[in-house]
Amino acid sequence: MRQGLIEGVMPEVSGATVSLHPPLAATPLGQPQRIRPRHSRSCHSLVRISGYAAIALALMLLGTPEATAQQPAAPTVGVVKADKRPVTESVHFVGRIEATQRVEVRARVTGYLENILFKDGERVKAGTPLYQIEKGPFEATVQQAQAGVLRMQAQLENAITQTQRAEELLKTSATSVAVRDDRLTAQKTAQGNLDGAQADLKTAEINLGYTEIRSPIDGRIGRTAVTRGNVVGPNSGVLTTIVSVDPMYVVFPVSQREFLRLAEERGKHQASADHFKVVVQFSNGAIYKQTGKIDFVDVKVDPSTDSITVRATLQNPDGELVDGQLVQVSVEGDKPEERVVIPQAALIADQQGVYVFVVEDGKAAVRRLKLGPSNGGSVVVLEGLSGGEMVVVQGAQTLRPGLPVTASPVQTSIRGF
Repeated sequence: MRQGLIEGVMPEVSGATVSLHPPLAATPLGQPQRIRPRHSRSCHSLVRISGYAAIALALMLLGTPEATAQQPAAPTVGVVKADKRPVTESVHFVGRIEATQRVEVRARVTGYLENILFKDGERVKAGTPLYQIEKGPFEATVQQAQAGVLRMQAQLENAITQTQRAEELLKTSATSVAVRDDRLTAQKTAQGNLDGAQADLKTAEINLGYTEIRSPIDGRIGRTAVTRGNVVGPNSGVLTTIVSVDPMYVVFPVSQREFLRLAEERGKHQASADHFKVVVQFSNGAIYKQTGKIDFVDVKVDPSTDSITVRATLQNPDGELVDGQLVQVSVEGDKPEERVVIPQAALIADQQGVYVFVVEDGKAAVRRLKLGPSNGGSVVVLEGLSGGEMVVVQGAQTLRPGLPVTASPVQTSIRGF
C-alpha cells in the first residue's frame, strides 16, 4: 500500500524516473495515512532541473550535423584558356593620302587667254599643253630684241676694226697710245652692248615660251579656275592644280607614347623600318590591295599634339588612292611572332593598371598584365601570362584573391589575330 502510494507521487521527466522525492512522514504500523503532495523547495528544484534538461537537449540537437547550416557553395566562373599563337602585331592610326608631287599652275606672263587645251580631271603627261596665251605681242618683242642684237653686232665689228687700225698705226708712230686706248675702250663697250642685246633677246624668247603653259609633271589635273577670254598673269593666282598619281604617300601622326613603344619593340628584334608593312583601309571598310613601306619619320615632335609624323609610300597603278583622302592605317610586322592572346572581356582595370583573374588550384588569383595591340575583341598580352592559364571571362565581378571557385569552360573563340 505504501509502496504504491510512494510510486504514485514520483514525477517522470523525458520518460525517466527522477529519484528526488520529499521525505515521507513516519506513521504507526498498521495505520495507513494519506499522502499529499507537498509544494516544497525540492519540487521547484525539480522543475528547474527539468528545464535545464530541455535546454541541454535542444543544444544537443542544434549541435548535430543535420541542424547546422550548410556553408555557401564555391561560385562558378566561366574561363577560357590563354592561347599562345602566331600573331602579326599591328597598330592602327588615322592617316591621309598625299600625292608625291603637287603643282599649282600659274601664268608667268600677262596676256589674253586664247585657249584651254585640257579637260577637267583628266590625266596629263609632262609637257602636255594646258593653256594658250596670245603670242603676237611676245613675238614682236622677240623681233625687236633680234634687231637690237644685229645693231650691237655691227657696232662691235666696227669697234674691232678701229682697234686693229690703231694698233698698226702705233707700230709706225703714226698715232698715239691714247688713241689706241680709246679704240680698245669702244670695242669693249660694243661687246657689252651686244651681250645686253642678246640677253634681251633671250628674255623675249622665254616670255614667248611662257605663252604656252605646259604640264611640268605626269598626273591628274584639276578644275580650271579661269575661262577663255580672260587676261591672266602672275597676279591671277592658281589657274589649276596637277597632282601625281603613282606612287602616293600616306601620312599619319603617331603619338609619342606609341612611337617609343614601337621603337622599343624594334630594338628588341633588331628590326628596321623595312620590317614593317603599311596597310590602308578605306572608309567603307575595304582593304587597299597594295601594301606600303615607311620611308620617312619626322625629325621633330608636333608640340600641339605630342605626335610624330610618319610617312609611307604605296603604289597606285589604278588610281584608287586620291590626294587628300582620309583612311585607316595599320602598321604591321612582316613576320608573325608567338604571343599570348586573351579576350578583352576578361580585362579589369583599377588604379594600378589592368589585370585578370585566373583559376589556380581551384582558387581565384590575380595577374597584372602589360598589354599589346588589340583587334577583333582580343588583345595581346606582353607580360603577366605565359600561356595555358585559365582566365576568368564570366563572373569576375564578385571574385577576390584566394576565393574557392568552380571553373566552367566557356565556348568563346579568340578572334582578330
